Amino acid sequence: MKDLRNQLEALRTFEQDAPIRIQTLGHFNLWREGEKVPNKEWGRDKTLQLLQYLISNRQRNAIHKERIMEHLWEEGDDRDFKVALHGVNKAMEPNRPSRTEPKYLLRQGVSYELDMEQVWIDVDALEKYVIIGNEAFGKDTELAKDAYKAAIALYHGSYLPNRIFEDWSSEEREKTQIHILGAYVTLAELILPENPMESVRLAQAAITIDPTWEDAYRIQMQGYIAKGNRPQALKVYQKCADVLETEYGINPLPETKKLLQEIEEMK
Repeated sequence: MKDLRNQLEALRTFEQDAPIRIQTLGHFNLWREGEKVPNKEWGRDKTLQLLQYLISNRQRNAIHKERIMEHLWEEGDDRDFKVALHGVNKAMEPNRPSRTEPKYLLRQGVSYELDMEQVWIDVDALEKYVIIGNEAFGKDTELAKDAYKAAIALYHGSYLPNRIFEDWSSEEREKTQIHILGAYVTLAELILPENPMESVRLAQAAITIDPTWEDAYRIQMQGYIAKGNRPQALKVYQKCADVLETEYGINPLPETKKLLQEIEEMK
C-alpha cells in the first residue's frame, strides 16, 4: 500500500507543480506556469479544437496530421492545421524562442501528441485517482477514501460540454462519467457505517449525473435505514423503480428488491 500512497501524493504534487494545467470538466481552462490563459489568447476556435482533440486522444500514440484533420475539419486544408498548431503552441509557450522545438506539444515527423510528463489534465488525474482507490479498496480503506475524494474534487461537470456533439469527444466523456459515478458510490459505501447521511449525499450526486444508476439508490436506502428513517428508504426504492420503468421499461435488480424486502420486514 505504501507504493499506492506514494502514487497518490505524486499525483497531488504534479497537480501543483506542472507547468501546464488543463481543466476539461465543466469548463475548459488552461493555466500556464500558474497563470490562467485568457480566452482571447486562443484566437480561432480551431486552435481549441486541436488541443481538445489531442487531450481526448492522449492515451494513443502520436496521431498523424491527416487523421487529426479528418476528424476535425473535413473541408479543411494544410493551412488550417498549421494555423491551429501554431495557436496551441503560442498559447502554451508564448515566449518560446524561434526555431526551437515546442516543449509541451511533441512532434514525431507529421504526428503529434501532448507531453503528459509536463501537462496535467484533470480527466487524466481523475482516472488515476480512481484506479488507486480501486486498487486500495478492501486493503486500505483510508487510502481508498482519500483517492476517491481526490477524484471527486476534480469533477465540476461533463467533459468538454461545448463539444458534446463531437464524435471525437464522446468516448472520453462516457469513460469519465463511469469513473466519477464509481467514485461517488464506492466512497459512499465506504463511509456508510460512520456517516450514513454523507453517504446519502454522495449517492445523490451520482443520481444527479445518471438518474438510472441503481447502485446509488441502494446506498441511499441503506443510509436512511441506518438513521432509522424507514419511510424515506421506501420512497427511494419507489423513485428508483419509477425511473427505471420510465427510462428503460425494466424493474430494479434482484439485490435492490431484496433490500426492499428486508426493509419492509423491519418492525
